[in-house]
Amino acid sequence: MSSEAPTESGHGEQEPLLGRTGDASQVDGKPLVHNLVLGTAIVGQFGIWIQAAIVWSAVFSNDLILFSAHPLLNTAGLVLLTQGALILQPTHTPSQKKRGTYVHGFLNNLGVDCLIAGLVIIEVNKYKNGIPHFESAHSILGFITYVLMFLQAIVGFLQYFTPTVFGGEAKAKAVYKYHRISGYLVFTLALATVCAATQTSYNRSVLFIPLWTVIVASVITLMGVVPRIKKEKLGISS
Repeated sequence: MSSEAPTESGHGEQEPLLGRTGDASQVDGKPLVHNLVLGTAIVGQFGIWIQAAIVWSAVFSNDLILFSAHPLLNTAGLVLLTQGALILQPTHTPSQKKRGTYVHGFLNNLGVDCLIAGLVIIEVNKYKNGIPHFESAHSILGFITYVLMFLQAIVGFLQYFTPTVFGGEAKAKAVYKYHRISGYLVFTLALATVCAATQTSYNRSVLFIPLWTVIVASVITLMGVVPRIKKEKLGISS
């Protein structure tokens, strides 16, 4: 085996432990679930689970009300979306990509379902309590994120399962890179939305989640996800 060939760690023998940008590659014979901790994935896992722990501990430290389900569901949705990205990133052979895409779609759909449920909860809460919409940066960013996440999921499903919508498989594949790029951008926006939630009146008066803790967790999450991006999948030459 050459020093450049993927080892059981998922990158070249001479590479640093966490590898360089896009180095993590699924090794033949390794189960798909191994992708969740391959390379910098372990860093991303640490970041997103720390963020979930911060939010969930704050929510469960107070009396549970209808609104409580909103941060719980949204955070769960982000955890699932993170897993969906991490499991697909290292795939590179046709069989790996096929299996990875199915699991990616399943996890992302669960994540979007959680986000939609979180949206329903906040809308019901606002209606019952006569709370106006779009009064904070969090609510504005949240609405934009919800819309983009929904569109992202729809386009991803249509690209893979009904390519005729785009004029055939070849044209659908040509759109893949835009789906990937937008996915990373929307994911980053979602993390920013969580950060903005710390500036709402509810957090300042009830949950008391410090902004810096959520920012740090978000940055750590991106430090685990971004380095595994394969530039060739984005149509960018090395």
